[in-house]
Amino acid sequence: MSHPDPYGSTEPRGWDRPAPALPWPDTDLEPGPWRPAPAAPTHPTEPGGYARPGAAPDTYAAPDTYAAPDTYAGPDTYAGPYPNSGRRHDGPGRYDGPPAGDRGRPDGPERRGPWREAADDEYPTAQIAPVRDEPTDQIPAVRDEPEPEPPPGRRGRGRRRASAERPPTTTPTTSRAGRNLPAAIGVGVALGAAVVVPLFFFMPAFLAVLAAAVGIGIWEMARAVRRSGAHPPLAPLVAGGVITVGLAWFAGPDALCLGLLVTVLGTMIWRLGDGPGNYQRDLTAATLIAVYVPFLAGFAAMLAAAPGDGHLRVLVTLVAVVLSDTGGYAAGVSFGKHPMAPTISPKKSWEGFAGSVTAAAAGSAVLLWVLFDVAPWWGALFGMAISVSAVLGDLAESMIKRDLGVKDMSNLLPGHGGLMDRLDSILFAVPVAYLLLAVFVPVVS
Repeated sequence: MSHPDPYGSTEPRGWDRPAPALPWPDTDLEPGPWRPAPAAPTHPTEPGGYARPGAAPDTYAAPDTYAAPDTYAGPDTYAGPYPNSGRRHDGPGRYDGPPAGDRGRPDGPERRGPWREAADDEYPTAQIAPVRDEPTDQIPAVRDEPEPEPPPGRRGRGRRRASAERPPTTTPTTSRAGRNLPAAIGVGVALGAAVVVPLFFFMPAFLAVLAAAVGIGIWEMARAVRRSGAHPPLAPLVAGGVITVGLAWFAGPDALCLGLLVTVLGTMIWRLGDGPGNYQRDLTAATLIAVYVPFLAGFAAMLAAAPGDGHLRVLVTLVAVVLSDTGGYAAGVSFGKHPMAPTISPKKSWEGFAGSVTAAAAGSAVLLWVLFDVAPWWGALFGMAISVSAVLGDLAESMIKRDLGVKDMSNLLPGHGGLMDRLDSILFAVPVAYLLLAVFVPVVS
């Protein structure tokens, strides 16, 4: 409440007094609701001053009291250490705030006056309104914006509209063995024709096909072993592999071993040009490739080079391998439950192995009896030996691929992988076939 003006003015003087600047920063307090501050009494001698009722003539309210028009008369109001100011103090330089009845904020703690330099941590923080988490249920949920529609007449990349004239594209289905069966059958028939046709009609062409298969197999093996950090030289391996097969064709077993020796020595000399780094690892990989591909393939060349019935020897060997592969696939898909080598080839089962041996034995017994007049039990033994060696060759290549971390040697043949994925069984089977046929059907010079 404002006091009446004894000089005739009925309007409180504190309403229109300009508020001086605050002597201290007041940025840490929230502004309260605006209300008029009580008029500050001034000395009668000052312009516009008036005497405070009940105050001594020489007592006046200090001009330090002020209230900004946009603030409330709260704890920051100080009337000085005078008897009639209605404030309590404990001495100069200390201010404990007004009595509880005079406080603008009854429950708020008082703040020290500007005349005392206080540290930042002495300012109470209870006057700052706590930050409250707003309820999230009042905030509308963020919804995913729909993808913009493509312009009319255009379609996304890689998509094709289906219509009555153009059915939707479907991915090719694979068999339980993990192959694209139609592609595998088509490629298998093409490979068989590429071998059988020159074998029966033009024997030198078969040698060319065999040399090309050896070169491709060496390239696939050298490419695969690079994943292990080995870099065998490709040029001497391919050249030595072709020479090895040619020597076996024309000169027999002794020339085959000589070709292997020449290939390994040529690879060692060629590799010297790349320096000593990883020399042993590269040479080990090159030796493995030279033995695995051209040396074993040389036995196929010696089978075909047999005078008179070389083409039939190759034929019965290939038929036994095909029967073993087909019988194992059919039995494994139909009855396979017990894995044969789960850490090497999880899809091979003992049931499939039994199917391989049975099919190869039955087919070879009939074929050798018809073509070479060999007793059926010897033919069955031949088929069983070919089947076992073919399965071992398949497992050996699977172990190499698993060690290198590859699924196929390459993607050259759809449905089969690489050419080495088809030659793995044959390469292990031809040395066994060469030995057994040399016993069952001796070569006539």
